[in-house]
Amino acid sequence: MSDIIQLLPDSIANQIAAGEVIQRPASVVKELVENSLDAGATQIQIVIKDAGRTLIQVIDNGKGMSGTDARMAFERHATSKIRKAEDLFCLHTMGFRGEALPSIAAISQVEIKTKRAEDEVGTFISISASKVEKQEFIACPEGTTISVKNIFFNVPARRRFLSSNETERRNILTEIERIVLVNPTIEFIVYENDVETIHLPISGLKQRIVNLERKNLMQQLIEIDEKTMLGDIHGYVSRPENVRKGKARQFFFVNGRYIRHAYFHRAVMSVFDPLITPNSHPDYFIYFTVNPESVDVNIHPTKTEVKFENEKELWKILSVTIREALGKFNAVPTIDFDQTDAVEIPIYDPDKQTKAPEISLNPNYNPFSNPLSGGRYKPTTPSFDWEVLYNKFENESEPTQPKEDLFGEQEDGDKSLTNFGPEHYHYKQRYILTSVKSGLMIIDQHRAHIRILYEKYLKQIKQKKGISQRVLFPEMLELSNQEVDVLELIKEEVMSLGFDLNDVGGKTFEINGVPAEIENSDAPMLIRSMIKKKMDTPSDVRTEIQEMMALSLANNTAIYAGKQLSEEEMLTLVNQLFACDSPNHTPDGKAIITVISDDEISRKMK
Repeated sequence: MSDIIQLLPDSIANQIAAGEVIQRPASVVKELVENSLDAGATQIQIVIKDAGRTLIQVIDNGKGMSGTDARMAFERHATSKIRKAEDLFCLHTMGFRGEALPSIAAISQVEIKTKRAEDEVGTFISISASKVEKQEFIACPEGTTISVKNIFFNVPARRRFLSSNETERRNILTEIERIVLVNPTIEFIVYENDVETIHLPISGLKQRIVNLERKNLMQQLIEIDEKTMLGDIHGYVSRPENVRKGKARQFFFVNGRYIRHAYFHRAVMSVFDPLITPNSHPDYFIYFTVNPESVDVNIHPTKTEVKFENEKELWKILSVTIREALGKFNAVPTIDFDQTDAVEIPIYDPDKQTKAPEISLNPNYNPFSNPLSGGRYKPTTPSFDWEVLYNKFENESEPTQPKEDLFGEQEDGDKSLTNFGPEHYHYKQRYILTSVKSGLMIIDQHRAHIRILYEKYLKQIKQKKGISQRVLFPEMLELSNQEVDVLELIKEEVMSLGFDLNDVGGKTFEINGVPAEIENSDAPMLIRSMIKKKMDTPSDVRTEIQEMMALSLANNTAIYAGKQLSEEEMLTLVNQLFACDSPNHTPDGKAIITVISDDEISRKMK
């Protein structure tokens, strides 16, 4: 029997390695840009076509390579920074013209032009599927230009499994965002389909964050800075009053490399949680500088997950640093003793006679009588038909439940609702309580309003009949590059709701009109929340986009738990709720209504 184990050809071995390193076009962008950073470039241009499927080109003005180095960079296990095993644990660079290039060349067509300052001519190399097709001298400027064409052209199964252009483009921009945020002293220019979409000049760190994200972030960021024996921590966090309801901009970097770290995220949130409302998220851009030997960056193929030697100590330092920064900039809420409506505390005067407080009694008060029927207030019976109003609630009962009317016993097959009490009671400004024949009905006012608004907004979007209310003083909406792109995808639906937007350039939009029913709401926040919702739940199906936007707007404009409602407002809310197609649950599946039966109440009273 012949031997069955044999060495793989380099071309196949490189394709296998590419499956670990090159997952999508964004991986190519990351590897090439990091190589340019280690080459000492001060300007990096990134050219993208068809979301990286057709072309990914990175042009830098760093130190180029000799002809031999350029050829060696595409060989497996070739590197410029590792000479012995110990070097794996003290890496200061991203990777200089090596490691990932063989994997990239294995699944694409690659061209490289490179020239050193001391050389008179440069080197041109053309590689296709790991095979060198041409190498020659060429006249080119100092630096390196690498072009990656037709990614996965020789691995059709991988190419078919790439996501839509929108998704792949967003992943590329995410990788670029992580790189530019940690390299403010380098100029970045991004071209997409021959159009310049991003231009970030050399600047300070805070200005780089503002240029990339949005202009109004400048006044919302608080600087943190702490130097310890274990390492340095610096960066910026948002003020508690500027947190987001949707996905926030949250970044950790260690020694110039982006990382994910759930443990340190909890340290940040432990400071913010007492200061912000539930489901709100602060922006933060936090940079660690530690001894490379105290952090292991090789526990994940993409090096986005790392292990610190002193994680618990750094956790405490991080939380204390943020808490001190918030306190230093008066971001922590304080008691204002100088407020004009404060209660005046009288000064004790021993010579002044103190008068005993007077007690007013009502001799006709009877605690066992109903004060609502004493003439001061008497609710009126609703003018609409409760039986018809609550039919939908009965019809939406689960089919597996017993055929029992939730509002009372059925007689002679009659499915209508009877003996419904006229009064509504407001419990803790959150729930509407009302009596039904079989017990007590409880309605969550916030969730009920979400369901009402959701169906209303969804109808407006589909029919394009949102009523716009012109605003006297237009507001400005400043967005990041990624947010501008997402807005273009949902702009038609946004306008259908009643928003009137005018692009004034520079990633800024003027809000000239808002939906009539949300005239007093924060319009920029509402639009930004819909953009974030779309970014968090990407979908190419138009119906899903419309439902997502309607739910996002409903969540942000519904009456809140804790708002006092009058009897008339409660009646209107309940009336509108049971006119909905699905009054039992919110669009995301949360219960709106529950009924406590008479039997259950009786058991609790025993």
